[in-house]
Amino acid sequence: MRRVELPGVVLNTAVDGPDGAPWIVLSNSLGASLAMWDPQMALLTRTYRVLRYDTRGHGQSDAPPGPYSFDALIGDVLALMDHYRIEQAHFMGLSMGGMTGLGLALTDPGRFRGVICADGRADAPPPFRAMWDDRIAKVSEGGLEAIVEGTLASWLTDDWRMANPGPTEAIRKMVLSNAPDGYIACCEALKTLDYLKDLSHVSCPVLYIGGALDKGAPPEVMQAMAAATPGATYVQIAAAAHVANINAPEAFNAALAGMLDVA
Repeated sequence: MRRVELPGVVLNTAVDGPDGAPWIVLSNSLGASLAMWDPQMALLTRTYRVLRYDTRGHGQSDAPPGPYSFDALIGDVLALMDHYRIEQAHFMGLSMGGMTGLGLALTDPGRFRGVICADGRADAPPPFRAMWDDRIAKVSEGGLEAIVEGTLASWLTDDWRMANPGPTEAIRKMVLSNAPDGYIACCEALKTLDYLKDLSHVSCPVLYIGGALDKGAPPEVMQAMAAATPGATYVQIAAAAHVANINAPEAFNAALAGMLDVA
């Protein structure tokens, strides 16, 4: 782990994989940390130099005063790439991380060989914004303990949680380890999500991956995003909820072959 000082924030990072290999940058979901990508690391590090980071307000990164914006989250990624002298990379993010990836694809497509947006959406209609207002109120009053059980229920299927009590408890601890103020500041960013209208302008390759049982980024929402993105592909993961890379890692990893040189 290495903490990297950027303008206005210090981010926790981890770099794995062979020197000289092509880069891929991984971005976590709201409420998670870079540890959420552990099920993909053995596969990715065979071929790639992997940069993971805790999004501002999460994990071991700083939580500067909010609200945050997607411009800030995008700027953090580009600054980290500059710090590590990464001229070009693949990018993979899930949920908030995937939304950040869409912003990168629109803002600086030349730096990305491809973007993988998993279990994310591209807009914030009124019910979506209202959900975040409710979430903010709950965390403001009761901390992350007030939303952790609902988070687990949306991230993972009931069958998976029953079959994996140890990993489920580790994920619960990961959620609770975040700074409540940082979590709320990221919720404020999610309320402003507004990329759907611009997806027709994306010029780098995009792969969308989503869980068939995902209620946060339902299949029909991600299918519409893929249809609006030139040349994009959508892969649906059966029997997976919102955090498909953990809920169904083998199927998720197989889907990555649609863009990445992995086997």
